[in-house]
Amino acid sequence: MEKLDLSQLDNEEKALEIRYVVAKYIRYWPWYVLFTLIFLIATFLFHRYTVDEYEVRGSMVIKTNNSPEARILDRSNIFNSGINLENDILRLRSKNLAREALKKLHFDVEYFAKTTIKDIELYDRSPIRIVVDWDHLQVTDAQVELQILSDENFKLVPPEGSILDFNPAQAAGDESIFNKTYTFGQEIETARSKFTVHLVNPGRVGDVVLFKLVNPASLEEQWAKKVNVVLENQFSSVLNLTTTTKVVEKGRDYINALMESYIEYDLNEKNKIQENTIAFIEEQLGFLEDSLKQKERELQNFKVENKLLDVSAEFSNILGKMNSLDETNAELEYQLNYFEEIRRYMEMKSKDFSDVIAPSVIGVPDPLLNGLIQNLVTLSQERRKLLATVNENHPEVIKIDVQMEKIQDALFENVVNLIDNTRKKQRNIQLEIEGYDAEFATLPESESQYTGIFREFKLRESLYTYLLEKRAEAGIARASNVSDNAILDAAKRGTLVFPKKQQDYALAIALGLLLPFGFIVVRDMFDDSIKDQRDLKKHFMIPQLGVIGYSTKDTNKVVLEHPKSAVAESFRSLRSAITYLASGKNTKRILVTSSVSGEGKTFTSLNLASAMALGSKKTVVVGGDLRRPKLAKYFNHSDKVGLSTYLIGKVEASEIVIPSQQENLFFVPSGVIPPNPAELLQTQRLKDFLNYLDENFDIVVFDTPPMGLVSETIDLMRLFDVNLYVVRQNYTVKDHLVMINDLFNNKQVTNVYGVFNGIINSGYHYEGYNYGYGNTYLYSQNNKYMYNYYGEDVETKKDRIKKQKDSLGKKLKKLFRTR
Repeated sequence: MEKLDLSQLDNEEKALEIRYVVAKYIRYWPWYVLFTLIFLIATFLFHRYTVDEYEVRGSMVIKTNNSPEARILDRSNIFNSGINLENDILRLRSKNLAREALKKLHFDVEYFAKTTIKDIELYDRSPIRIVVDWDHLQVTDAQVELQILSDENFKLVPPEGSILDFNPAQAAGDESIFNKTYTFGQEIETARSKFTVHLVNPGRVGDVVLFKLVNPASLEEQWAKKVNVVLENQFSSVLNLTTTTKVVEKGRDYINALMESYIEYDLNEKNKIQENTIAFIEEQLGFLEDSLKQKERELQNFKVENKLLDVSAEFSNILGKMNSLDETNAELEYQLNYFEEIRRYMEMKSKDFSDVIAPSVIGVPDPLLNGLIQNLVTLSQERRKLLATVNENHPEVIKIDVQMEKIQDALFENVVNLIDNTRKKQRNIQLEIEGYDAEFATLPESESQYTGIFREFKLRESLYTYLLEKRAEAGIARASNVSDNAILDAAKRGTLVFPKKQQDYALAIALGLLLPFGFIVVRDMFDDSIKDQRDLKKHFMIPQLGVIGYSTKDTNKVVLEHPKSAVAESFRSLRSAITYLASGKNTKRILVTSSVSGEGKTFTSLNLASAMALGSKKTVVVGGDLRRPKLAKYFNHSDKVGLSTYLIGKVEASEIVIPSQQENLFFVPSGVIPPNPAELLQTQRLKDFLNYLDENFDIVVFDTPPMGLVSETIDLMRLFDVNLYVVRQNYTVKDHLVMINDLFNNKQVTNVYGVFNGIINSGYHYEGYNYGYGNTYLYSQNNKYMYNYYGEDVETKKDRIKKQKDSLGKKLKKLFRTR
């Protein structure tokens, strides 16, 4: 015996499952095509009416401040060589720097071409340029239409209204300037407007330009938010500046202007020390210049009055030494004043040291003092940059404050020592000067007075010359200053970021396929009805005996009136299966029931009885549903006398059996609705009536109430040879099958078989055939052969096709007439 390959069967079952799922959802392909077309058209319209947005990029190199002195004083930062550019990033995104950048540009007026599709901003391609006086009241964010009448004249008119103008008052603008003719270069001034229009591109007569004034304050906020600044990588100090704009040139100009403004800001910060030094020296020179001129005149007058040309050679050497000591003493006094000023700064505990002058500029040759003050000034500048964008509680500000406090403590101690040492030097020099003064006391009075005047003159002259040298040095240092930061790559081109057309079309196709697919899947998930034969097999434990197709006919007697239809053929197949099941009995009792009403019990009973009658079997169909009788209506008969009247003993059995127009087919109406149908169906008279039918008929088909709603059906099933349980596609709920499954598994009912009714599409399609699961074989309606033999007759098919063509022709004619 050949061994069965179970793995091969499993693979075939998996392949069958995949083909089933594909066939289940592929039959909705018209919905996929429809939704895909809708999304593609919507995407096309979206692209047509949407303004493209571009990303513009520029980059610059930022110098990092990692001075050794600051790192030594801040022990937490000794071994940290990481790059921290958060302050520079915040500064580049601040409104203050945005204001400086916008001063270089002309963004306060926006120019648009007049189109009906979408807004197109002209920017630098505008034929006009408007200069706005922002010191005057202006109407902002309201479009104005400008018509170029000639090279000299233009006209302002209000723009056409739009459904998007939610604020009519704002959209109207300044009505006092409309519908008037102006000259280019003429200042237009009203109570709400003041601007001048210039024609920058002559020869554009007839053009229409829309312009809008934008408030500079809102511009600063808008562009400050639009710029994104990120670090190139964690090991570099290169910052990338990007912005998204609808006009590439506009975004390019702003990014470049922003980088230039940042470099200018950095350079101004570096020049601030030299500017403060020059201002201090200028102030000192102003005082010295007046006193120097006064002493010079005093010296000249003394010489003339006393006829002195030169001092005695005896005391010239002493005079030279005294002059040198006076100059040294003046320099020490100058330095002492500087040290005292530094100490006052330290005692004030100020956080702003931008006005402190470096000692190297003044001429104080102390490297430690110079390094401490330089670090303090640098930290003060960084702190001011941070406070332009954050508050004083920011962690970076607190970190700088801690560093400044450490440097201030060290600087205060150093300055106190320098003040003490300088005063000691002054006292020593003063003692030497007093000794030389005693020697001068022996000179004649005129020479002594001359010497005193000459000493004061030389002192002021040397100090004046010293300050002139320092001013020149500070001026040279300011002129030679350059920014440590530099533009690495200027913004030039833009990259399209919105809309992404290829991605949008791909997304439209994906949505067109997935949206209906997802809807169908979700619908199937929440729909608890039986969908197809696979679904039925999973939830219905009873053997399936037959499959009944969905009937599109106007009558319920399909087998009698349309014997060649697919539905009639399915009842013939059911007849053959039942004949095989009860082949040993002369009379076959067949009961038909279902879960709930509407699943096709009466339809199945009637047509099954008709198929039996057409097979030369004397058949009777009994309307056993005493609650909702329908059988008599199908035969156009009254329900006044029927099964219920027999069961209560008012008529005999022969009186309620009525022949139909079809040979061998009889029916028993349900009769009037009794008050106790369950009790009547359990009486001995029903059994007697069934025995009577057995004696007179070959086939008895009994239509009963739904099993899920009433109780008597279970008892009736024990009286019949074949019990048919009807399940309807897309109607019968899965939970309704639990009862019959339990009864069948517990063997409380026997001879029960399922009938799948109302099949529209059962799920499997292999080369035009449709296979079921209950050992039945059924041709589906997509089989061409079935139309020729079991389906609608040829004439009916031709009439249907002709009607479809006539209907299509009428629609096309109507369409062309409307055009």
